[in-house]
This record gives sequence, C-alpha cells and structure tokens, in this order.
Amino acid sequence: MTQHGRLYPSDEDALDLPANARALLEAVMAISSDLDLHSVLKRIVLAACEITGARYGALGVIGHGGGLVDFVTHGLSDEAHAAIGSLPRGHGILGLLIEHPEPIRLHNLREHPNSYGFPPNHPPMERFLGVPVRIRGTVFGNLYLTEKEGGEDFTEQDERLVMALATAAGFVIENARDYSQSERRRQWLEATAQINDALQPPVRLDDALRQIAIGARRVSAASAVAVVRRAHDSGHEIAAWDGRRLDDLAPLVASLESHIAGAEEEANVVVVPQGAERTVVLVPLRAHLAPDGVLLVLLDAGRGSLESDEAELLASFADQAALALDRAQAISDRQELMLVSDRDRIARDLHDLVIQRLFATGLQLQGARRIAMVDEVKERLDSAVADLDVTIRDIRSTIFELQHGHELSLRADVRGLVKEYVPVLGFTPMVRTSGPLDTAVPKKLAEQLLAVLREALSNVARHAEADAAVVEVEARADVVVLRVADNGKGLPADRHESGLRNARRRAADHGGVLRLVPEEPHGTVLEWTVPLTES
Repeated sequence: MTQHGRLYPSDEDALDLPANARALLEAVMAISSDLDLHSVLKRIVLAACEITGARYGALGVIGHGGGLVDFVTHGLSDEAHAAIGSLPRGHGILGLLIEHPEPIRLHNLREHPNSYGFPPNHPPMERFLGVPVRIRGTVFGNLYLTEKEGGEDFTEQDERLVMALATAAGFVIENARDYSQSERRRQWLEATAQINDALQPPVRLDDALRQIAIGARRVSAASAVAVVRRAHDSGHEIAAWDGRRLDDLAPLVASLESHIAGAEEEANVVVVPQGAERTVVLVPLRAHLAPDGVLLVLLDAGRGSLESDEAELLASFADQAALALDRAQAISDRQELMLVSDRDRIARDLHDLVIQRLFATGLQLQGARRIAMVDEVKERLDSAVADLDVTIRDIRSTIFELQHGHELSLRADVRGLVKEYVPVLGFTPMVRTSGPLDTAVPKKLAEQLLAVLREALSNVARHAEADAAVVEVEARADVVVLRVADNGKGLPADRHESGLRNARRRAADHGGVLRLVPEEPHGTVLEWTVPLTES
C-alpha cells in the first residue's frame, strides 16, 4: 500500500506490522532485488520456507509439454541431490498440482490417492503445501513446501502468505524472464557479430566451421556442439566440433541419422529428447554456395530447457553463419576464377608469342646449317635446334598445366610427387610431360606409374649422390613411358634390388618392361615402359 508517495512502509512503520506480514514484505523485497532468473527462483523458494517455517521447499517450472523442466530446491545438500538422482518430472502429487493448479494442503503425503512415492535415498516427508505461481493468468510453475517446524500441519495462514508471495513472485519472475530473454538476445547478437568478423575472407573452411561450433556452444551453454555434413558415400560425418571428444559424438551422430536428414530436408529446427539426461537440437545451416550442413547442439539436463525464443535465436545464428560461409565461398570462387583467367591469358601468350618465336628461330638455325661449311658449326646448330625442340615441348607441357591446373590429373600428380621429394633430394628435378596422359592412361595404370616414380626418386635420394635429375612421362599411341635420369655416380655392380624388383613386377604385370642404363657422361636412367592396353 502506498503511503505518502512511498511504495513500501518505512522501517518505523514496519515495526507496527504483524510478524507474518513483516516476513512476507521482507520476502517480496528480497526476491525483487535480483534480475537473474535462476537466482530469483532460488530466492522465492527460500522466502517461502522462511515465512512458513518449512524445512524443504522447491519450485517446479512447467514446460510446454506439461511436465517439469526445471526444479529449484532448498533444504537438500549437494550430497542428498546426488544420492536421489534425477529430479522429479511431475508425477504423483506434483502432477496433480500441474493438472489442477489450486492450493493443496496435506497432513500426510503418503495417504493421498495420487501419492507416487519417493525414490531411494529421498528424505521422509509428510506435511505438504503446494501453491501455483502464475504470470498474467498462465501457470509458470508450482511452489512445493514440506515439513513445517515442530512437525505441525501447514495452516490456512501459511497458505495465504504463500499465495501472496506467489502473486508477487509472478511479477518478479516475468521481469527476470524478460531481462533474461533480452540478455540472451544480446549475447546471440554479439556471437553472430563475432562469427561474421571471424569469417572474414580469406578463411579456411575447416577453421570457419570450428569457429561456428565454438560460438554456438559458448552462447547456448551446451555441453557440446558439432557441425555435421553429409559424407561423400552415405550418412553424415562431423566436420567440426567443440566441447566433447570426437569419439563421444560420433555414435550420437550415427544414432540420429534420420533426424539429421529430416532437419536438412525440411530446413527446420528439430528437437530430439534423449531421455531425462539431455536434449539434442538440430539446426540446419542453410547455405547456398558453401556446402550446407546441420548444427548439432547437445544440452545436458542441468542446463535447463531450450525455450522457444532461444531456439529461434539459435536458428538465426545458424542462418547468419551460413551467410558468412557463403560470402567466404563466393570470394574464394571469384579468386579461383581470376586465377584461371590469368592462367588462360598466360597460356595464350606462351602459345601465340613465345612458341612461335622459338619455332621461327629453329627454322632460321636449320637454314643456317645448310650454308654452314664447317662440320663443328653444323653439329652445334643441330644441338641448338634439338634444345629448342625440347624447350618448345616443355612450354607446351606448361601451357597444358596452366589450362588444366585446377583439375585432378596424372600430370599434376607427377609434378606434385616430384615436388614432395625436393626437400629429400636437395634440388628440384626437371619435369617433362607429353602426350594425352590424362585421357589415355587408365587410373589403375596411373597409380602404378606413380608408385614406380616414387621408388625411382627414393633411389636417387638414397644412392645416386646426384645434384640434378630429369623426370619424363610420355603417352604415345600404344605405350606410356616413365623415364627418370640423374647425374649421380651410377649403378653399383653389386647392387641389391628390392624396390626395383617391385617396379619390374609392376611393369611385368601390365605387359611392360623396366630398363636401367647408364647416363652419359655419368649417372643412371630408369625407363619404365608399359602398354596402354594390357597384352
């Protein structure tokens, strides 16, 4: 009651109030001093116990399905909680109050026909008082009080005090819940902004997915978050995760295969209860350019239920993350397109300008040979023309690499394997490729060729003591030829073949041969020739 413009009476006025009214006033003031929802609920339970003299108290929050989704207690130690196990879900007397939200006072809980009994290790309870807590006419939850001091029954006066407290608590809970929702929205918006900042290109896809998992878990207070994507063969696989070990999450993903597929197809949030201990929320990442997926959020029971507005915020976060992924993918695609365009331009310039000039130079040298009078001059001109032919062939190979460098090919695999051995060799071998390698050489034969090339390079690194080497791969009309030449010390007379024996077998299995010949003036040539069609 307002008095001289004051909402509450002064301390002097409060001294004239009855003790129970003064306790109720203090309780209302106490629960109004906090904005954290969980703290407010604990204060309400404590205040109800204090004004009624109850030893035990609890406030059960009713979920959308009608059961209890949160249960805040007073009077039980952590050890007692652990011994009892899972919190109640709304059976027995607790369920009766949910179905019929009217105050209940009982002399003995066990004698009521709806009594459900107590779980093992639960302390004995007889006296009971239950009161609903409403917010704007809707039941938010119920206050449960047991075991009044002195073993007495709860009185009508206790019921009235708790009803008055519940009425005030409804307004306080509404304010705290509004504040909590506002704070959650702020946190989700902040997390979304951080994701947008973190996914500014250039960014690797694996790092981007990891950042999304970390951000979602931090704001949702989940025990684990994983980004799940469709595997190449079938099913789904975990692309990024945070909070749990991969070995713990993989079986969960396998068990939720149908739900994950449904979330992808319907593009909607899917909530999958996992018993009383945890809940899984599946949120689709609705990307258009980047590969899409599903955000798997694992919520333990202690975290509390996922409210509808929070599910919407999680979906909004996933949509913003998908947009960030699309933006990064678009920039990556644009850069790839610019690179391909540059390669095509360089390839055209090499073909139209450099090769034509080299070809013209070769013709001039051949013309000069015909009028040369000295044999030594003719030999040098022949050598220069041969070198130009090799150079033109190398440039043509480079042109092909530039035009097809973004595709998987045997040419690219050969160059990649040679590049892999550069640190071991201590130098960079020259690579020459010619012929329709990527179209004429079957995949299985290409795998055999790469295995032989690996063996040849290993031998050069271990035994040749060379400082230069040339790798040539040529696809002719009917055979493919791998030739590896080095300028090392040559083949030892008492060599022991092990890897080379495997290379010979690989050739023989496909109807081909392997030859080892000296290189002039020193070194070794390995030549592996296999028919393109097995005999």
